[in-house]
Amino acid sequence: MSDWQVFKIPELMEKVAGSEPRIYEFLKKRSMSCMVYRLPAGCRDLQAPHAEDEIYVVLEGKARLKLGETEHEVGPGYVLFVQATTSHSFFDIEEDLTLLAFFGPPNAGKH
Repeated sequence: MSDWQVFKIPELMEKVAGSEPRIYEFLKKRSMSCMVYRLPAGCRDLQAPHAEDEIYVVLEGKARLKLGETEHEVGPGYVLFVQATTSHSFFDIEEDLTLLAFFGPPNAGKH
């Protein structure tokens, strides 16, 4: 396998198209994993806290993100950091939400 790979966002978005919540992992390495995640309007995000730090990049859609007890409106162009083990979920999904999700290695944030 090559030391680098190229991914096209429109092709990744096709992998999660549809009316059901979907996730597609397009890169899995020891140091990180990357996914495209889609939550259709009106659905529920049933995530549990993760062992890894993660970053979401909102590609399309409109929703709210609950991080612990704090809520944020999110939309295209937002970059969201969620620290490992933090309770979080998307809700009030007004428009189909598509995100890139980048996960660091488990427990990387512990010192």
